[in-house]
Amino acid sequence: MYDSRRLLPLLALSATLLTVPLVMGYWGTVHPAFDSLAHFRVHLAALVVILALPLLFARGWRRIGLAAVVLGGAAITSVTALPAGEVHAGGEMGAARYRLLQLNLRYDNRTPREVLSLIGRTQPDVVTLNEVSSAWLPELQLVENAYPHRIVCQPPSPIGGVAILSRRPFLHPSRAQCFDRGSLAIATVNFGGAAVDVAAIHLGWPWPFEQSWQIDDVVPVLERLSASAIIAGDLNAAPWSLTARRVAAAGGLTSVGNVGPTWLVRSAPDFLRRFAGLPIDNIFTKGRVVPIATRRFESVGSDHLPVLLEFAVRPEEEAAEVMQARIAGE
Repeated sequence: MYDSRRLLPLLALSATLLTVPLVMGYWGTVHPAFDSLAHFRVHLAALVVILALPLLFARGWRRIGLAAVVLGGAAITSVTALPAGEVHAGGEMGAARYRLLQLNLRYDNRTPREVLSLIGRTQPDVVTLNEVSSAWLPELQLVENAYPHRIVCQPPSPIGGVAILSRRPFLHPSRAQCFDRGSLAIATVNFGGAAVDVAAIHLGWPWPFEQSWQIDDVVPVLERLSASAIIAGDLNAAPWSLTARRVAAAGGLTSVGNVGPTWLVRSAPDFLRRFAGLPIDNIFTKGRVVPIATRRFESVGSDHLPVLLEFAVRPEEEAAEVMQARIAGE
């Protein structure tokens, strides 16, 4: 039998100490170190609740247990309140539908043919890729006939840059550009006559690494996005973080929501990545683009799961009516 006189104080102390980084994660505007903690909000909150639950059944410890459970539960609720990407949203049923596949390839992926097989099976209209290293260039040539419209950014880093592959033609192909040393690519894609800016983005790791200053370089570029746009990529940031909110605010975008955990160390089993990983692959839309649903696929040799966005593009007349209604509502 365990000694509750030792175990209960230990549980209370542990739960209390974990609430410190949990709460500090909401202070991202004060210092980027706090935003780094925000990415682990769900994990920290779950640990607080698990440690505090036994205190609810122990006389003399119930108040501490209740406070910790309420705090942890509120943090989890604030995350789960985000739109769930895998739940189908109400899209414009009459509008044409398209697909975008987002994937961090992993620069040293040992099974590139699994990636190509996934692209062949899902048949996306556009593919946004991260960590396109030099080793990936000949592999991507194998799908050039299916995706002839493309921009591949090749920075000096061995990890590689981002890329956009498209079945749909680029409008003004010469204007498709790479930014921030290959971490951001933007091309205007023609979706049935609708011009939509598509951006592939890959931000660095959070503080104390380069993410906080990299976002300062990316924001001015995102501010120049056209009226309709999609941004997809590995932000190395959760959708509720300050980093993700800054990306959305810069481009006047809306996150499609929490698509679910997508990253965990490559040695981890796929089911653990899907349920206990970090949700750092993000998608944002604006303008005539209407997100309908997202779906995560099985691992294809990367430490990230592929994410497929199904979306519609509103007719121009309908988009104008929606905008007028929003202005009137304000």
